[in-house]
Order: sequence, then C-alpha cells, then structure tokens
Amino acid sequence: MSVDDGVQVLEDELAGLAEMLTAPRRGECLMCFANRMLVNFGCDQTLRWARRYAQLRSPQAYALRRRLARRGVFCDCEIFANGWDVTVPTVRDLHGEECWPSEVAGCRGVRTGSTQPCSLWAPRRESRLR
Repeated sequence: MSVDDGVQVLEDELAGLAEMLTAPRRGECLMCFANRMLVNFGCDQTLRWARRYAQLRSPQAYALRRRLARRGVFCDCEIFANGWDVTVPTVRDLHGEECWPSEVAGCRGVRTGSTQPCSLWAPRRESRLR
C-alpha cells in the first residue's frame, strides 16, 4: 500500500465517521436533531444542521427554509433563539436564573419524512413576524 492509498483509506474512514456522528437518529425530529448537533458541533451561522436533516430525512421539504424564516430563523441556533422553546423543565444556573438545558434528551419522535418538531418543542409566541 502506498502512502497515497493509506491517506485515502484514512480520509474514507473519517468521512464515514463524520457521516455517522451527524446523522439523525431513527424517528428523531428536526428540533431534537438540531439541538444535539448544536451542543456537539456548534453553529456556523447557517442552516447547516436543518439542511442536513432535510436532505437525509425529508428531501421533499422545499418550504422548510421559508417556514423557518417566517419565525425569524436564518441559522441553526436561531431555531431556539427565535423559533421554538423546549417544553421540558428548564435548568437553573447558580444564581437561580433559568438557562437552556445542555442537552435535550428523549425525542418523542415524528413520522418518517416530517420536518415538524416532536412534542418536546413549542413555538415561541414572540417569534411570529407580522
């Protein structure tokens, strides 16, 4: 095996690992997936995770970006800053202030092909643009 072959093998393995780590879980909703990806990999100021979810789980979701934009969502972290709140009890910091839980576990699931949130998520009322 040449050095180039070894490099190619490593690149292929790395690509496979990245694919596995950033794939939606079976039945996982868009919001739970985006939250999990943001906790693990952060936001790059785009809809990278929302697009990835749609590509893998709902390739026919052509209006997803428009639906998110109507709620003021133009990057993945804005899904939660502007669009949806978690309905599970929030965590309190050392000063007693509510803060976002570090991970929202236990997605309640959605049907195959859906880009709707599971019942863990509720739309933020103030995010509706007029």
